Amino acid sequence: MKSSEVRELPLRAAGLAPLEPVTLATAERFRSIMLVAESPEAARVARQAGREVVRDWELPLSACDVELCVSELVGNAVHHATPDGRLTAFGGKRHVAVAFRAWSHWLFVEVSDEDSTPPMLPIGELLEPDLSLLESDDVLPDSGRGLFLVQSVADAVWWAPRHTGGKSVFCRFDVNEAA
Repeated sequence: MKSSEVRELPLRAAGLAPLEPVTLATAERFRSIMLVAESPEAARVARQAGREVVRDWELPLSACDVELCVSELVGNAVHHATPDGRLTAFGGKRHVAVAFRAWSHWLFVEVSDEDSTPPMLPIGELLEPDLSLLESDDVLPDSGRGLFLVQSVADAVWWAPRHTGGKSVFCRFDVNEAA
């Protein structure tokens, strides 16, 4: 394999997710927003929602970590998601839903889009002992860095297909670990 090729590995999948983010009966707190993917404000609004959830719910978590994960997951949905079975018609809008659910021990973030293609992570190659011999493109792949960041910051990351198409990508923050 050439050093410029990037191999990818699917992110771990779970069972079917509901079509819309829903309030689970046992969730202590719930908040969701619907974004238009083409809006230049989508990522900013999502980051702000994450920051407000941490502040309003007085969670002992880093608001910056939650913002980073929300931003990366929404950015992936905006950049990569094409609605299942069709290209967006001229003037058509793609939607991305962001939901926050909190229990006493966890904060779950869910980002849903209309594309059922599994999120992919790059599989790293063994690095040369002398990194100075490598080109920057050999070390930093063109895709997958965002999910790698989310996996590095959140306590768990997974995805699930939605029963009528599309997918949800989830990340979990352990509140007790942060306290």
